[in-house]
Amino acid sequence: MALFSQPTARALAILDLLMANPGQAFGLTEMTRRLNLNKATCHAILTTMANYGFLVQHPRTKAYRLGPSIMAAGNAAFVDFPVLEYARPTLEALGKEAGLGFGVTGRTPRHVVLLALYGSAAPRENFQLGLRLPNAGPIGAAFIAWSPAKDLEAWLTRAHESVGDYYEKLDQHLRMSVIGIRARGYEVTLRTNAESVLHDELSRMNNNWSLLSLEESTNKYQQGLCNEHYHLDRIDPRASYDVSTITVPVFAYKQMPALCFAAGIGKNPITGAEIEDIAERMKQAADEVTAAARHERPDDA
Repeated sequence: MALFSQPTARALAILDLLMANPGQAFGLTEMTRRLNLNKATCHAILTTMANYGFLVQHPRTKAYRLGPSIMAAGNAAFVDFPVLEYARPTLEALGKEAGLGFGVTGRTPRHVVLLALYGSAAPRENFQLGLRLPNAGPIGAAFIAWSPAKDLEAWLTRAHESVGDYYEKLDQHLRMSVIGIRARGYEVTLRTNAESVLHDELSRMNNNWSLLSLEESTNKYQQGLCNEHYHLDRIDPRASYDVSTITVPVFAYKQMPALCFAAGIGKNPITGAEIEDIAERMKQAADEVTAAARHERPDDA
């Protein structure tokens, strides 16, 4: 069983809440209400984090916001995600041109993480910065499509474990989806009931923030996707589809995706021809970012 530190989780919940509400400050009373923390405990954590620069407190309102030490940590993270530095101007320009909002995602062994939001408001209405989704099928397929076979098998295993047992139909569908994504160079996901439920839960959770509740909700989301038609595997230019996201990989070291760009589709339905047009623009943007970072895409990407 994985170890869990409650004091650490409380501090991380504070950071998560502030990342999810950029530009907004919270006083002690509001923070304790949203995080369901004891006031004395919360005050001790906030004071400690402020003393070390991870938070700053307004001298008049006494509200807390993210501090300079977090900025330093973010800048240090660019060492691991240098390509992210080049993404902003490219995606903001494409967002204005195409009228789309873009999310940039990275991955860890356990999660797919929302790192940045650019362009119009489409993704911003749904998910908050720092949101962690399970790195288990069918989530994160655009990363897995260009990953080693062992990563694919682990991703599939986590999908089976999430639904309780090996599920042959799910296994076959996910394998075919990954093959299709690699062949055309991008991933297309459809709107689902699981997505609607997650949006509602995230909205409610903003008033009662909890790392455990957030993890529970995102795990349910991943499990729900396993039972829905999530990936659009065949695209007919003349047909119309209720699309949620279009995702392209951005390559860096070891010819594997370092990041992914995900366009949130606000207008629905859209035609297969529109999907292909958006995806081609996104692939060009990804190529520009890769070139700016002095990396190369795999030949079949």
